[in-house]
Amino acid sequence: MAIVKPFRGLRPPKSIVKQLASRPYDVLNSEEARQEAAGNPYSLLRVTKAEIDLPKGTDEHSQQVYDKVVENFNLFKKEGYLVKDTEEKFYIYAQTMDGRTQYGIVGCAYVDDYLNNHIKKHELTRKDKEEDRMIHVRITNANVEPVFFSYPANKEIDAIVDNIVKNQEAEYDFVSDDGFGHHFWVINDARTNQRIAEIFKNDIPYLYVADGHHRTAAAALVGSEKRRNNPNHTGNEEYNYFMAVIFPDNQLKIIDYNRVVKDLNGHSKDEFLQLLAESFDVQKMGADIYKPAQLHEFSMYMDGNWYKMNAKKGTYDDNDPIGVLDVTILSNLVLDKLLGIADLRTSKRIDFVGGIRGLGELNRRVDNGEMEVAFALYPVSMQQLINIADSGNIMPPKTTWFEPKLRSGLVIHELE
Repeated sequence: MAIVKPFRGLRPPKSIVKQLASRPYDVLNSEEARQEAAGNPYSLLRVTKAEIDLPKGTDEHSQQVYDKVVENFNLFKKEGYLVKDTEEKFYIYAQTMDGRTQYGIVGCAYVDDYLNNHIKKHELTRKDKEEDRMIHVRITNANVEPVFFSYPANKEIDAIVDNIVKNQEAEYDFVSDDGFGHHFWVINDARTNQRIAEIFKNDIPYLYVADGHHRTAAAALVGSEKRRNNPNHTGNEEYNYFMAVIFPDNQLKIIDYNRVVKDLNGHSKDEFLQLLAESFDVQKMGADIYKPAQLHEFSMYMDGNWYKMNAKKGTYDDNDPIGVLDVTILSNLVLDKLLGIADLRTSKRIDFVGGIRGLGELNRRVDNGEMEVAFALYPVSMQQLINIADSGNIMPPKTTWFEPKLRSGLVIHELE
């Protein structure tokens, strides 16, 4: 069962929360972060991407930047931009996008649950990215940014959350500049906090990493590292836990993650369409954007026209949790077989476009000549993600895109 516990959160005063809360470190580059934080001394980007307070061109992985991270984090605490709660608590963090709201429990997951696969993964991680985040956790001695987990929906937790949301004023409630709503409640009742922990321990078999695999790995590995380095380790230390926002699986929605390709691997457009017809029923749809409407249906944009592509029966295996994924079907039958792109992680001929940008972004990148062809996919379902994680499999690269992203800075977990 899953161990999830309350913690003493480090949080901003209400008066500055909107200015302090920031997008995650990995969704914007240094220059974008510099522009986003310009004129705002409270922005948490000064901690998560501290190179913005140093001369342009400073290596974001340099010791100079890491020193600035520590300096800024300590300054935020000294100046009262971040204040620690006096008691351990759970929190509720809700996000609203396109009229739909999802409600997550903010608590601390257990390092051993990650190491023993009670926190299930669906993506591979890279050691260099893990180490970068591990350094950040070590030097701040904190989980500054949360990870994004899911759990099998539980009616009692739903009822607890619903009661608090209806009867207690939100501690924070604002709309960020991207138009997403962020709502945050502090659970002050000790019995409620205890009951939430009991439900996770007794009734929730597994947690699932939805987004933030590298942050999750880094947080768990630093906790394990601290354990090894502490001769007086008891198992009760705060570093045995790391911060997560945990959403019920039936509230989460994965959006599409699309592909654009630079060339047709030597094929003419007519040849390419003929080759596609061997594995797909292809229908020309015209210049208007066409969005896939169901699993195993794709859309393609090339030479000013959109095409609907339905994978033919027998070209995929419904009993294979990886083989049945549309990203796998497209990779096997088109990207690898026809376009010669075998390794999505290393090929320079392909790029990936999150569905939050809209299919118009595919039009733009083909029409301006940067790319030759674009493919839009029907999004993976949460059930597919869970099936793959439960079976111990790994999804292909760039399969899931969750939106909205968690704002960093609403609450921070210190490891001491």
